[in-house]
Amino acid sequence: MLFEIIIGFTVALLVYLTLIGINVLPVIIMVGCAYMMYSIVYRSNLIKSPQKIITSTQGITFDQIGGQEVAKKELLEALDFIKNFDEAKKMGIRPLKGILLTGAPGTGKTLMAKAATSYIDSVFVSASGSEFIEMYAGVGAQRIRQLFDTARTMARKASKKHGVIFIDEIEVIAGVRGRHSSHLEYDQTLNQLLVEMDGISSSDDVNILVIAATNRPDIIDSALLRPGRFDRIVKVDLPDKEGRLEILKLHTKNKPLADDVDLEQIAKETFGFSGAHLENLCNEAAIFAMRENKNKISQKNFLEAIDKVIMGEKLTRKPSDEERKRIAIHEAGHALVSEHFNPNSVSTITITSRGQALGYVRQIPEDDIYLYTKQYLQSQIAIALAGAVAEEILLGDSSTGASNDFEQATNLARKMIFSGMSVLNVVDKDSLPSEKLHEVISDILSEQKSAVKKLLEEKRDTLVLVVDYLMENERIDGDKLRELLYKSRAA
Repeated sequence: MLFEIIIGFTVALLVYLTLIGINVLPVIIMVGCAYMMYSIVYRSNLIKSPQKIITSTQGITFDQIGGQEVAKKELLEALDFIKNFDEAKKMGIRPLKGILLTGAPGTGKTLMAKAATSYIDSVFVSASGSEFIEMYAGVGAQRIRQLFDTARTMARKASKKHGVIFIDEIEVIAGVRGRHSSHLEYDQTLNQLLVEMDGISSSDDVNILVIAATNRPDIIDSALLRPGRFDRIVKVDLPDKEGRLEILKLHTKNKPLADDVDLEQIAKETFGFSGAHLENLCNEAAIFAMRENKNKISQKNFLEAIDKVIMGEKLTRKPSDEERKRIAIHEAGHALVSEHFNPNSVSTITITSRGQALGYVRQIPEDDIYLYTKQYLQSQIAIALAGAVAEEILLGDSSTGASNDFEQATNLARKMIFSGMSVLNVVDKDSLPSEKLHEVISDILSEQKSAVKKLLEEKRDTLVLVVDYLMENERIDGDKLRELLYKSRAA
């Protein structure tokens, strides 16, 4: 209403000045420029703070975060210094100003920040690092100041002693200074963040705790990581088998499960899954059950969901019979060599196209593996090469379907070399000539290819048996594969 009155008054004034012979053109130009600046600065959100304010995160607790026991323990200890400030002060412990959560995407860093907020009874103000960067100098620094001011204001309004500021993807604004030589806005934004964190004091009526998350801790500026700023660095890893089981139990708590569902087996088959992946897995399994008009989720639904999460949705295109046979031979080769080196490792073989894959073999590690021996890496190279070798044995040549396998095998060979497991022994990555590197990689791959060829030649009849079953059924589960292997040996 006020805006309309001002516009009406301005128009009337301009008409009056024109009638009395005054040149109003400069005034019109000034008003137009002012409006343009308003549109650029205000309407483009340059002066607005990007934060999302949540005054309460009650109901979000650490009990809702499956696995991550080490990370939760370390974070809770840091939070206790804040929650029990008077006791900590008696011991001469200063409250923490910042906690940095590091880990892969989907591991629960944001959820941990919200749980921390509930634990210390605080307001929660969040923003993403990318929201602070603009092409205009000084905007990012201003938004940092606004973020801290907002946290203090909201805490006072809510009668809270603490305010939590959560910055996701902090590496965007906290990268090593000087990397963006042509864009000093990044450095100015980081400098303002350092100033604000240095200004946090335990004597303030509101204690501010900065929690940040990143999956690139290696590029964070060292000035931000020193004590007195981010005092604690908490690593939020991908969950281990026990952690995955706990997460699956949390996400299936309110879902109707059939009697055949084995969450321990599912946890075993989902090595490398994050918490977000597991949540999506449970959701997809429920969708599969609904598609089948079932009122309970079966083990079969979960296995189908694993395939979808890993490889994508089934494709409608159908390869020719010749292509299907080549795919079956390729995947059967992978499976047989996998079973040779790691008995009971194959969970599923399929020639159904999903995502970018025309077929695939899903393996189950006996246990989560974090350290690799030379023997293990050699076996993985052999498994990767087995598909192409099987094609060569039964069809006389290989296809472009093996390109990803060769890339995987090359990377594994490279890992062997730089881990001191090759004829070169311990080598410096930077000083090793590329020609020598390629020569040794070629030798490793050739050695394993020869061994695989000999092995599959010996198992030729079994290979044909598995291929025929795949051509008829498109899919073999691990137990059926091992049944076929047993029949082949008995014959």
